[in-house]
Amino acid sequence: YHDPATQQLLDPTGGRADLAARRLRTVGEPRRRFVEDPLRLLRLVRFAARCELVVEPETAAAALATADQLHALSAARCFDELTRTFTGPGRGRSLQLLVELGLAAVLLPEVAAMQGVPQPPEYHPEGCVLTHVGLVLGHTLEGDAVQAWSAVLHDVGKPPTFRRGPDRIRF
Repeated sequence: YHDPATQQLLDPTGGRADLAARRLRTVGEPRRRFVEDPLRLLRLVRFAARCELVVEPETAAAALATADQLHALSAARCFDELTRTFTGPGRGRSLQLLVELGLAAVLLPEVAAMQGVPQPPEYHPEGCVLTHVGLVLGHTLEGDAVQAWSAVLHDVGKPPTFRRGPDRIRF
């Protein structure tokens, strides 16, 4: 914050160093911050993706440990925050972060199930279903919620219908 008396910029929590290091962390103990307001879990993903930041390990561990706190939020609040995440900068990366931090398992289990599900390499050389969906989401028109949610959900049927046929992977 700016001290008008001294004209100095004061940074008691080390935020400037965090930004210089491209690091995102909570102020204070992360687990406590997420329990105080579980919406911070979703904002963590949005800010990390949007600003191309790496989530600090202690903060990531606390997010994983407190992901179930998302149940305390209304569906409307979750939907609003996810929509903001999926329609803004870094939206393709946000999907992977939601899964890595355990948040998708709570709010979007069909999306979490995409991680590691292989696809036919001749059609999808990018890899698993989650990687593919993240790339599709990243190519949607910024700000278009219908397009974004369509991208996120377009392959939810693949994990439950996955099978290896004699000639290739099939869904």
